Amino acid sequence: MTELTQLQPGMPILYGGNRLTQVPVEIAERFRPGDRLLVVQRTGELLHVPQAQWEIAAGAVRRALDAFHQLGAVEDERITRFYEEFASRLEDETTWSAIAEANAADVDRAKGRGRSTTRLVADEKMRRAMIDGLREWREAPSSRGQVIETVRHDGWSVEQVKGGYGVVGFVFEGRPNVFADATGVLRSGNTTVMRIGGDALGTAQAIVEVALRPALRASGLPEGAVTLVESPEHAAGWALFSQPELGLAVARGSGRSVALLGSLASQAGIPVSLHGTGGAWIVADATADPKWLRSVVYHSTDRKVCNTLNVLCLPRSRAGEWVPVALDALEERGEKLGHGYKLHVAEGSEAYVPGELFTRTAGVRRAEGVVEEPVAEVLPNDQLGREWEWEGTPEVTLKVVEDTDEAVALFNAHSPRFAASLVSRDPAARERFFRAVDSPFVGNGFTRWVDGQYALNRPELGLSNWEYGRLFARSGILSGDSVYTVRLRVKQDHPDIHR
Repeated sequence: MTELTQLQPGMPILYGGNRLTQVPVEIAERFRPGDRLLVVQRTGELLHVPQAQWEIAAGAVRRALDAFHQLGAVEDERITRFYEEFASRLEDETTWSAIAEANAADVDRAKGRGRSTTRLVADEKMRRAMIDGLREWREAPSSRGQVIETVRHDGWSVEQVKGGYGVVGFVFEGRPNVFADATGVLRSGNTTVMRIGGDALGTAQAIVEVALRPALRASGLPEGAVTLVESPEHAAGWALFSQPELGLAVARGSGRSVALLGSLASQAGIPVSLHGTGGAWIVADATADPKWLRSVVYHSTDRKVCNTLNVLCLPRSRAGEWVPVALDALEERGEKLGHGYKLHVAEGSEAYVPGELFTRTAGVRRAEGVVEEPVAEVLPNDQLGREWEWEGTPEVTLKVVEDTDEAVALFNAHSPRFAASLVSRDPAARERFFRAVDSPFVGNGFTRWVDGQYALNRPELGLSNWEYGRLFARSGILSGDSVYTVRLRVKQDHPDIHR
């Protein structure tokens, strides 16, 4: 087999079995012997992975795989002790001050680059959530060795037993708390390799140095059980998800980057759990209680995360009454956050919105600062699925529909098929909505309940939409104890069993 040592600009590259793309000039110029060229077979996108980035990722996976093999002989009590050791170090003021100092530097750098910092700041609330999550894993029962089912035969039996799945690879955005949450996979007998976004790398390195690594040592777990890919380069994430030794690839972040990482992992034969595009939809029918509607809009827009209200569908028959109710809720929420609100009005719905909102401007908080924009703007209907990434200014799309059936059809066609809620007084209508809407998370009120910690009392590793299809035999909430395989163990009662 000949190794690729150089590239020429315009060199044709086959992808998808019957299509060609060409090597860009910039990739050809940067490519050196030992580097890798990854081809995304779904799109033809070419990715350059320098040898150093490949080796960083491959080395991290090797250490985690070696730790996984060692973990089979480790008592559950040592895993339990790890969670307490990790939590107690985060609780220690001296330890946390080192983490907070690194985080402040990360935040300053991100602001200097015009990057969003809403999920990056490791404040006291995030610290407490990390500690509480680790202690929940401390108290959680181990699933290793749990017998799911026993099938008995004459003289012998077969047990189905839960076991560790392997090395779980994570790539996630600059959210330091996920770094602690992801250690939940140890509870089910797995190890993990994590690559965090460059914005939060300094924070993650500080957590490893002063809290995580000492906790692993103190509990007697192999150091490679939780490994950080110490590189800010996207290429390190691409390399990580191209390592066939991974048992599961979990990606969290923006829709495009998650889709790209999922494609790379699938090409390498790695099962994927993707947590990308979000944005919840709230639908009201003609029987809705306007006070209930106002409340759920208000409580679904307190901050921008994946389960925040993104699209609001109101019935035409009541739009004249209820659009003001919704706008009042958004205005109150915006005032509480200090930055007003932003409304995108789907084509055909303009007549139900006060005309002055399309001409009046207001300060909208963006990652780059406060920007003067019209309060309301018209949105093409083919953009209904767009997720608004806002800072401190609630940003929502309004669509006036004929009825719930139209809203469901629009959700199924345009949304990432994530979270949906129907505000209705009619129980039968809510049941029809649940059956018809293609969503893993369905409710009748506010949308911010979609969270593993909040809803299931388990720290989540991520939330999956159904943009790429329904998930096989598991919830859309991925938690540490849901990552396992099933092994079969036979027990014979005597030696003279013959088939």
